[in-house]
Amino acid sequence: MSGTGSADPTPDRSDGSVVDLDKARSARESADASATGSAGRIDSGSVDGSGRVWVDSPGTGSGGGLADRLRGGKRREVLPAWARSREEFATAARWLTGHIGHTVAYHGVRLPWYGLRLTAQAPAGTAKFVGGAMRWVADREGDPLRAAAARRENVAEYMTLSRQRDRRVKWRTLVAVVSTFVGIGAALSLYVLAPGWLLALAGASVTLALGWLGAPADAPVIHRAVETGKAPKLTSDIVLRALGALGIPAINQAQPKGRDGFKFTAPIARDGRGWRAEGDLPYGVTVTDVIDRRDKLASGLRRPLGCVWPEAVTEEHTGRLVLWVGDQDMSKAKQPVWPLAKDGSVDLFKPVAFGTDPRGRWVEITLMYIAAVIGAIPRMGKTFLLRLLLLIAALDPRAELHTYDLKGTGDLDPVGNAVSYRHRAGDEEEDIEYALADLRALREELRRRTKAIRALPRDVCPESKVTSELASKASLGLHPIVIGVDECQVWFEHDKHGSEIEEICTDLVKRGPATGIVLLLATQRPDAKALPTGISANASARFCLKVMGQLENDMVLGTSAYKRGVRATMFSWADKGIHYFVGEGADARIVRSTFVDAPAADAIAARARAARQAAGTLAGYALGQEHDADTTDQPGFDLLADILAVVGADEAKVWSETVVARLAELRPDVYGTWSGEQLTAALKPYGVKTGQVWGTTEDGKGANRRGIKRADILTAVAQRDGNTDAA
Repeated sequence: MSGTGSADPTPDRSDGSVVDLDKARSARESADASATGSAGRIDSGSVDGSGRVWVDSPGTGSGGGLADRLRGGKRREVLPAWARSREEFATAARWLTGHIGHTVAYHGVRLPWYGLRLTAQAPAGTAKFVGGAMRWVADREGDPLRAAAARRENVAEYMTLSRQRDRRVKWRTLVAVVSTFVGIGAALSLYVLAPGWLLALAGASVTLALGWLGAPADAPVIHRAVETGKAPKLTSDIVLRALGALGIPAINQAQPKGRDGFKFTAPIARDGRGWRAEGDLPYGVTVTDVIDRRDKLASGLRRPLGCVWPEAVTEEHTGRLVLWVGDQDMSKAKQPVWPLAKDGSVDLFKPVAFGTDPRGRWVEITLMYIAAVIGAIPRMGKTFLLRLLLLIAALDPRAELHTYDLKGTGDLDPVGNAVSYRHRAGDEEEDIEYALADLRALREELRRRTKAIRALPRDVCPESKVTSELASKASLGLHPIVIGVDECQVWFEHDKHGSEIEEICTDLVKRGPATGIVLLLATQRPDAKALPTGISANASARFCLKVMGQLENDMVLGTSAYKRGVRATMFSWADKGIHYFVGEGADARIVRSTFVDAPAADAIAARARAARQAAGTLAGYALGQEHDADTTDQPGFDLLADILAVVGADEAKVWSETVVARLAELRPDVYGTWSGEQLTAALKPYGVKTGQVWGTTEDGKGANRRGIKRADILTAVAQRDGNTDAA
């Protein structure tokens, strides 16, 4: 078959010779590519007029045009973060002023001693100067070379070096003689013609210079006013060396082939109290791979583990790494003074600083509109963090605090004794019943608040939630309520009241934030029993200090947090108070909470109490006004027995509202404020469930309403008293 045009590379094979189809096909595709001027790929399955579709646009390569790349690029900030923040700029200015002032004062006090030391060392400096000048004139530095040539008996080399020495000695002798006469002449002129102050200044300068020259190398006269750290500057070579030591195959395969295995996307720069490097890891390597090897990374950088913090850039791809290397271990670095340590008040509806990030910058939290969980293994600072948040809440005089220390060691007593409306320390049965009665009251308060908010005009409450302005109006009763519970697993795992407590807390977590009720739960056992799913899944603020495994990590920080590289398992035992914080509309951040010890907590709580006394909001436990635990569980009052007393044996089923009305007549001081829902909750621990009951209204009409069965009450009494025949 013969070709039909010059563009067809297929040769004429009319003579019957064999055609190599692979070579012919390759030649034809090369010709097509050359004709179109593109190296793009062909989608053979697509058909158009030519039967082929070019996948890559001609001339653009794989990265698109310059305009496209610039349009999709990320513009860097014109000014660094510290220059754009008034607070950080002021902090930097204060530090610089203090540093200069300290340096000037340090050396100013020691100036007389410096003068005496240098004067005493001036003779040694004179001898050192004269001796050095004589050795220079005599070309003593060339003696070893000439001696070596003589030992080798290399006559030519020795003669060359000797002639070079003669030339040098002649020239240097001339310079020395001229300099001596000029110096002596200048000194005599200065002595005769110069005023006394200039002569004294010149003499002092020469003496001090000779004294400086005569100082021993191991005993300098002037020491540094500020001892700088030993942290080396972070360079690209150090970063590449550390990444190569991680044992990640993709990085290790790239480096021997002349590639770095890490592509820097920005210059290594100073960032806060450390250095920041940013770049792309090789294809297929994620930031979590590096985080998993943080200890090896720290070894490769030759820095303490607490200085090395690899982070992911969530708005970029999973291979974009930000490596921050601090000058000092984060757990040992000095924190700035907490703004609320000595004075100041709080508006819980506004952000408040509670800790610092690895760079030493303040991290803020807004306690309103959240429910929070705090998880950690023992002795990592969980209780101190909860107490810090409660102290912040206490500094808002409007806030009503309910504090429960189920560990029983009194860590929350500084807050509880000073300002709390309700407070308990311990896990005895009476403590649980006290808390249960409080939770029931809080649920009723939640319901009251929802009705009050719904009744407010739209212009007063446009977003159907409590605001700072509404909280300040005492007549509305919408002040903030903050509930803090340490070792909350004691509540949820209680064999008798655990299910009811879980139900109430879940309701408070879901509906409480909009009504101004905040629930803060802390536990050292973050599992499904200690943190029920309905609570952990709806917590909008999460604090996770060191935990031991993926399950605990994700229970506190959220599902798949471990897979995304947010791993509180990487914290060491020395990282007390350091945690991952998820909240404030931002991704997970590493934060070191402000440390407030017991004496400082007492002082802050005393300020909070004084503010409440001035505002007239101090009440409840802090004033010695205890509320009774659920009176239905106190000796002499038996709910089940009271129900049997008001429900006759001929009444198999009775509406809850009817039972509550009869109970209120029986014991007004106990059941006077009860509702049908409260009866349902009170019966739940006994295993008695309410359901739909058919009954007759006052006007004789039949209706289905929630009620109880008398037989269920008898069964509950029999099981409780161990008398199976009673049922």
